[in-house]
Amino acid sequence: MTDVAARPRLTVDIEAGVADVRLDRADKLNALDGAMFDALGTTARALAEDSSVRAVVLSGNGRAFCAGLDFGSFRAMQEDSGSRSSSRELVQRTDDNPANRAQFAAWGWHALPVPVIAAVHGVAYGGGFQIALGADLRVVHPEARLSVREIVWGLIPDMAGPQLLQHLVRSDIAKELTFTGRVISGVEAAELGLATKLSEQPLDDALALAREIAGNSPHAIRAAKQVLDTAPKVSVREGLETEERLQVSLIGSPNQVEAVTANMQKRAPDFADVD
Repeated sequence: MTDVAARPRLTVDIEAGVADVRLDRADKLNALDGAMFDALGTTARALAEDSSVRAVVLSGNGRAFCAGLDFGSFRAMQEDSGSRSSSRELVQRTDDNPANRAQFAAWGWHALPVPVIAAVHGVAYGGGFQIALGADLRVVHPEARLSVREIVWGLIPDMAGPQLLQHLVRSDIAKELTFTGRVISGVEAAELGLATKLSEQPLDDALALAREIAGNSPHAIRAAKQVLDTAPKVSVREGLETEERLQVSLIGSPNQVEAVTANMQKRAPDFADVD
């Protein structure tokens, strides 16, 4: 993971199965430019392939999680037709991925096979809010400010936010937030179901939660995420069959035996990484 950690716009530190990923453009409130989009997508793909990773924490350095799109950067990119990171490239997609380059900055975390926890402080506006929605869990500071901000700029959320938001809140709530672009606090986010929990130290608590998750069988955790993500998208029959298939694959496996043995012996388990 050294090559990922060295990329601009993000820092990545992996310890004891927990990947600590931080947006690192603090002077711009971690606003999204071409390099940030690239780093988010590349890092999500690299972590998905790293069998040692058992949980991920996504946060922002400095005073904010992410202030959304850096319009100044993209105006400059549009004026430079030879730029590799032109705005046109943001909507490119590959045949094997439903998300385009911009969407994958948020969708990539949703698609990760391991749990992702967003630690949100300061602002999470527009694209930054959508990136937080891509996480499985959100630990949010009570005074954080969140907004589906795109309508203010005459745009719509287009980084997978509508696909992710619909599973977290009622349709009318999603529409009201999107139609108005109003700013909500961390407290209101929790009341609406957008924040998993509130914390005065969201990063510390997110890392503690990630370590707790990483202490469980990585095979069972990945299977649990898969079955929970699959359930809303398939028929009841398909959902039940998925449960059955994944459970059968776990029963009697080395890590499942280790979980039982460690519990019986009242010791910490020693799980093997996913192959």
